[in-house]
Amino acid sequence: MPHTRIMLYRMLADALVLLHLGFVAFVVLGALLVRRWPWLAWAHLPAVAWGVWIEWSAGLCPLTPLEQRLRRAGGEAGYASSFVEHYVLPLLYPLGLTPAIQAGLAVCVLALNAGLYAGLWRRRRRPPPARR
Repeated sequence: MPHTRIMLYRMLADALVLLHLGFVAFVVLGALLVRRWPWLAWAHLPAVAWGVWIEWSAGLCPLTPLEQRLRRAGGEAGYASSFVEHYVLPLLYPLGLTPAIQAGLAVCVLALNAGLYAGLWRRRRRPPPARR
């Protein structure tokens, strides 16, 4: 029975990582989904605000300590860095996460989403083509 519990904690930690990665992807690229489903902006804009605030403030997302607790409960070692530094940054940057890099990520997310939403707004403001 203890082995089953350990495996459950490990699976929950892995599922949380996937959820976390999905949230990060939604923050960065969710405006592309808003093009198809405009009502999704009600979820996307607060997600962008949260993601930018976490990066800008060099804060720690609450999912990170939860994942680390699940890993330790599953007999694995946690990690001392943030989620972005542990999982995402090694894919993008060879060095560790610094407040300057986090601020840069926040600016990139803001700029990307501002551009995507500006394009959506221009598209909606454009009059429909005249029918013949």
